[in-house]
Amino acid sequence: MCEFSEQMTSDEIRETYLRFFEERDHRRLPSGSLVPPAGDTSVLLTTAGMHPLKAYFQGRERPPAPRLTSVQKCFRTPDIDNVGITARHLTFFEMLGNFSIGDYFKQEAVELAWQLSLEGFGFDPQRIWVTVFEGDEALGLGPDEEAVDVWRSVGVPRERIVALPRGENWWQAGATGPCGPCSELYLDRGLEFGTPDDLPGGENERFLEYWNLVFMQYDQDPPGTLTPLPTHNIDTGLGLNRLAAILQDKPSVFETDQFLPLLALGEELGAARYGDAEATDRGLRILADHTRGMTFLIADGVVPSNEGGGYVLRRIMRRAIFHGRRLGFEPGFLIDYAGRVRALMGGAYGELDREWASIDRWVRGEEESFTRTLDQGTRQLDELIARARERGAEGIDAADAFLLHDTHGFPFDLTLELAAEQGLGVDEEGFEARMDEQRARARAAGGRAQAEAVADVESIPTAPPSQFTGYEVLEQRSTVTAVGGAAPTAKPLVGRVVVKLAESPFYAAGGGQVSDAGELACEGGDCRARVADVLRLGEDQAVVLEVLDGELRPGERVIARVDAPARHATACNHTATHLLHAALRRVLGDHVRQAGSYVGPDKLRFDFTHGRALEAAQRVEVEDLVNAWVLRNDRVRALETTLDEARSLGAMALFGEKYGDVVRMVEVGDGSYSRELCGGTHVRSTAEIGLFKLTSEGSSAANVRRVEALTGPGAVALLRHHDRLLEQAAGAARSSVDEVPARMAELQAQLKEARKRPVAGGDGAVDANALAGRAEPFDGAPVLTEIVPGGDPKALLDLADRVKGRLGDAAVVLGTVEAGPPARVHLVASVAPALVARGVKAGAVVKAAAQVAGGGGGGKDTMAQAGGRSPEKLPVALAAARAAIEEALGPR
Repeated sequence: MCEFSEQMTSDEIRETYLRFFEERDHRRLPSGSLVPPAGDTSVLLTTAGMHPLKAYFQGRERPPAPRLTSVQKCFRTPDIDNVGITARHLTFFEMLGNFSIGDYFKQEAVELAWQLSLEGFGFDPQRIWVTVFEGDEALGLGPDEEAVDVWRSVGVPRERIVALPRGENWWQAGATGPCGPCSELYLDRGLEFGTPDDLPGGENERFLEYWNLVFMQYDQDPPGTLTPLPTHNIDTGLGLNRLAAILQDKPSVFETDQFLPLLALGEELGAARYGDAEATDRGLRILADHTRGMTFLIADGVVPSNEGGGYVLRRIMRRAIFHGRRLGFEPGFLIDYAGRVRALMGGAYGELDREWASIDRWVRGEEESFTRTLDQGTRQLDELIARARERGAEGIDAADAFLLHDTHGFPFDLTLELAAEQGLGVDEEGFEARMDEQRARARAAGGRAQAEAVADVESIPTAPPSQFTGYEVLEQRSTVTAVGGAAPTAKPLVGRVVVKLAESPFYAAGGGQVSDAGELACEGGDCRARVADVLRLGEDQAVVLEVLDGELRPGERVIARVDAPARHATACNHTATHLLHAALRRVLGDHVRQAGSYVGPDKLRFDFTHGRALEAAQRVEVEDLVNAWVLRNDRVRALETTLDEARSLGAMALFGEKYGDVVRMVEVGDGSYSRELCGGTHVRSTAEIGLFKLTSEGSSAANVRRVEALTGPGAVALLRHHDRLLEQAAGAARSSVDEVPARMAELQAQLKEARKRPVAGGDGAVDANALAGRAEPFDGAPVLTEIVPGGDPKALLDLADRVKGRLGDAAVVLGTVEAGPPARVHLVASVAPALVARGVKAGAVVKAAAQVAGGGGGGKDTMAQAGGRSPEKLPVALAAARAAIEEALGPR
């Protein structure tokens, strides 16, 4: 098959490809992140080599060169269930590609592919077959005869050129947009792998596709209507792992040099031997694939969570843990796999070394937490399977599967797999319906805002790019280059116009920072407008205005003024965010990474990767560290430098953000504690921030914490408010301000004594008033966690309602023991809507308690019930419920 005397390694294949195109005037690009840029919502994770280049192909950004080549990290999940079963399916893989943006087209793309296949990879030209687009009546296109002629010109005989339909040889990114025919290269492995009737594109093992050439020559809009593009582009993709299997003459990708060491690790960790049994082979292959993906996702800033890319990461990690446990691996094995991946691929991907501390932390933490979930979920699933068999049911119903997934965190695909092994099905359609309902509730809140944003974007007029001058000036004389009306279907936008300015001082929202406020006035004074929004359009912008007087026309000379106080307050908060990021990493560790932010004139909000709540001492340390840097009056400056130089200086970058060769780096002081790649606006020195005060800390998502803070006058106002509250407390307690803590302790002691009074009346019924008197305030909210007599779960629910009615906006958790036999614990949690809004969810609270009491349960955010098998643990369970409430409400 291959004329090389020695097999090519994966590293050699990668370098051979990139060097070949680099020598032919292609600009070599580093791999983009697995996390798409913030503006690309088409995919959760990067799935193709062209994804980081979409803005170039769409004409929204200028490419660094018309010819490009790269090896792109990719991640795909649609075929995750086939991983380990087939010879070629992977979730994480490397995609080699060469790209032409308005430069060469079919002839040179084919010539380059043919030359590299023969001279670079040593393929026998007699074994190479190609496919072309056969045409499509619905699109009004005939066969791609141009591609046929090009392939014949390089020496491929007509009988080895196979025409295939639109489903096989047509590429499009979506229902509309750039599209075109494609041509694929196949290697004929010989008759020992098939029959004389086999052809490329068919269901056979004889022909292996290894390279796809996409000829982007049309724009499709509306669907089914094609218009020739003004410039033709080339997008190609060659899977490195699949090519390695061919060149190394292996039956599957799992026997190639990137995977064999991972299979060997599995043999070292357990008793299974690769090749002995199909079931164990599948488990070893899944572990090899999923741990590769896991390691690279974490290195690119993804952390395990229940949404977005974090959900994908958690899913593959939990599948890997499950299969490792099945193979008898001792706990702690997952980090061994990550270490082996680092050893294998760290030379080509430096992020595996740079981010090792984060990889180590999240891998160990997820395995430890999911091991507990796996044990509990497996037991509960075993009970469901036993009950289904007792009833003679065909499988597990959707409600039970959803409860396992949503309340207990047990992956649905594992439920499917384990149930199937027992000959049972699962109501997948019902489960998906419940998931859709949950997603719909989550999306509902942002619907109107999204509709308004879309309407604004659709109204953007065509004009040359605006020059942003807002780093230098806050007032700019400029010219209106184009005016667009509000979208006619967007009622909330009546009275708005969207304009393009030749020069604009207004900052367009990006990087977490809100857009500038301000005004626009005609030089002659006959028109005036308020800036409602500034839209970021790649490297360009458009300004959304509410016209107050007169009318704006193209060519109008105007004065654009930024709201200076709002801009300065925002700049203070943005620089403070950089200081906060640095302080969190110093106090908590290098695993801390930005996971989202809001920077406005009113406050700052910062989401960061961390697995637990900050302790009180850590909050104080972070706050003191930021204020110390503020007091140092360190200079803040923005520097333009190369991306490589910024990285060598240790500059922090946003995961998923796409950077050019030249970047803007914001440096504080000498840069020893804060350097970040950032396009936002900042103060000139840290002293301008004045004061930094944390106001809240809580959970944003699984393994993501959120803090909010105030700076400057806002922070001073908050401290004065706290002073007033303390004075009011002193007045209420009839003590001096200094004596308030001692007086509070005295009052708490009196309350504790009062709690010893019985809550049951003479007839044995629980006195709701006496019970409510035992509630203790936490962060302004009454919290009651109590054991009550009776053992009746229905009475417990009624009692919780009555007590909460007396307490108002409170969180109430009551527990009782039913005598049995066997004795069982019953728990009920009732949470006022006002506390739900602050993050206290009855389902999560009762779950925390039930886990301690050896049971489970769930319910709505305002009301939930649970049971348990360990009555002796009820006091500890209620303590766990209180801790969950207090953690959600935040520190005192």
